[in-house]
Amino acid sequence: MSPLLEIDDLTVTFTHRSGRTRAVDGLTLTVAARESLALVGESGSGKSATALAVMGLLPASARVAGSVRLTGLELLDLPDQEFSRLRGRRVAMVHQDPLGSLTPVLSVGAQVIEALTIHQRGISRHDATHRAVELLDAVGIPAARTRISALPHEFSGGMRQRVGIAMAMANSPELIIADEPTSALDVTVAAQILDLLDDVRTETGAALLLITHDLGVVARSCERVAVMNHGVLVEQGAVETLFTSPASGELRSLLTATTSSAGHGRPAGNPVLRVTGLRKHFTARRGHEVTAVDGVDLDLAAGQALALIGESGCGKTTLLREIIGLRRPAAGTIEVLGRDLAALRRRDRAKLRQHVQMVMQDPTASLNPTMTVADLIAEPLRIHGWSRANARARARELLDLVGLDEDCAERRPARLSGGQRQRVAIARALAPRPRLVLLDEPVSALDMSLRAGIIDLLTELRDQFDLAFLMVSHDLSLTRQAVEHVAVMYLGKVVESGPVGEVLDQPLHPYTRALIAATPTLDVCTARARRAAVLTGECPDPGAKSDRPQGCAFRARCRLYAELPVSERHRCEQLAPSARSVGARRITCHHAVLTPESASWSGSAHRVTPAVQDDDVRARPHVRTR
Repeated sequence: MSPLLEIDDLTVTFTHRSGRTRAVDGLTLTVAARESLALVGESGSGKSATALAVMGLLPASARVAGSVRLTGLELLDLPDQEFSRLRGRRVAMVHQDPLGSLTPVLSVGAQVIEALTIHQRGISRHDATHRAVELLDAVGIPAARTRISALPHEFSGGMRQRVGIAMAMANSPELIIADEPTSALDVTVAAQILDLLDDVRTETGAALLLITHDLGVVARSCERVAVMNHGVLVEQGAVETLFTSPASGELRSLLTATTSSAGHGRPAGNPVLRVTGLRKHFTARRGHEVTAVDGVDLDLAAGQALALIGESGCGKTTLLREIIGLRRPAAGTIEVLGRDLAALRRRDRAKLRQHVQMVMQDPTASLNPTMTVADLIAEPLRIHGWSRANARARARELLDLVGLDEDCAERRPARLSGGQRQRVAIARALAPRPRLVLLDEPVSALDMSLRAGIIDLLTELRDQFDLAFLMVSHDLSLTRQAVEHVAVMYLGKVVESGPVGEVLDQPLHPYTRALIAATPTLDVCTARARRAAVLTGECPDPGAKSDRPQGCAFRARCRLYAELPVSERHRCEQLAPSARSVGARRITCHHAVLTPESASWSGSAHRVTPAVQDDDVRARPHVRTR
């Protein structure tokens, strides 16, 4: 039986001012009907160029040679008009950025309807609308019939990606190409999207070509893997086989970069940051109040690193912005280096600012594209009164410190790779010799090997200069490697906090367990068994009063609550839980307690038998693995 997709000696070359770049070099690959194949490799390895060649979406500057056949039909020879009729009907694509791939001024329903009517000429408007509602409902859009008229910006990232999948499956294609479909999402939503793609394959019978650099995603969702490096296919085979015994250095490198050990402990120094009862409210466009941060307590000492983890919308970035603002909080207190921000005068704030710096999530957006690297690093020093000569000298010193060549000094950000740009952002933050560095998803825009390199660099710099790090992250594997302490946030509250090894290896709060169950792992059997433990739904909108129920805000998604006897649910329904100590940890849950079973918890599906609660915390069995 012939394969569904046959790629034979494919070569893709891009022509630009400085010459030519061969993005894909003699690739030969097949995808069978109903098969799930992952195409992996670092940034620039040719993965996306391959996908775009199959879809016929390469720019005019690209030169393509070789053969791409779909059930024997040569795609590279098709006229544009004929390829357009095939694209979306027989081959569909789910893009990396769901917001960028959707038209911002058209409702999500109109875009799903368009995907149907383009390829089903005889379908009526009524039938297309009915089918669009069915598709949105099938991919998990709540209240699909009423939300069909919403614009893309009114949906969360996960909901937008679901719309993209609905459009891809609209015409029951034979092949779905998913290009990094989860890289912009947090772990729980990413796990839901991967499970949804599995369901789509089951329903439509489509094959899946998954483009990714995350091997944990491959372990969860794919049967075969093909590894690319600099445009060349270096290895392919069954996922279980290659993950156990990789033949190529490229795959070994990716596997090593994905595997991380717990953060190394070091003694705490003097207090650097103390946050007590911090609250932050916004007035939303429709007039109601948005509670972004709701009574957060944090402590951080010199030489220590604390990670804030949780789903998008839980308040992590808002908390960082309140600290970096160095202003009086709306409620609660923030102390930096022993100074209460509410009591500072303007001159004192200016002096304190050089001791608190921030590294943003996206270095491309945070660095001025018109400035040279040397000027970017020197700019905060000039603001704090350094002479131009001394600031430039310090900039060159910092380039060496973060592992960049001196010739980078006169380049502009556009001429640097993603990893190099992030190193520039780190050098810029370190320029005024800060004591506290805030890191907002500092590696999420990078591939796995670059992520590991940046985390190693940050750890070395923290040790060398006795810095304190407060880091926002949704990558729990790298969090484990980079920090000593972790705080888990949900709807503006810290629900569990403590030493990183205890919280991530022995999670107590059901929300923490759900985050860990959704985290990609390289163990294929574990990755696929975790599907039953995936958290349903998304973090509620903090601005919607109807989404913030009385009592425990997490209970609508909580496995523990769902398995409580009805007689024991009243506390969760009526009383918001208060934080209490469990050993070295703080936990905000009425029912979770530390037991021998939870101490050996591995993230698999679990069943909870609640314990009667007293004011103290006793070790009682309430978890059994199944």
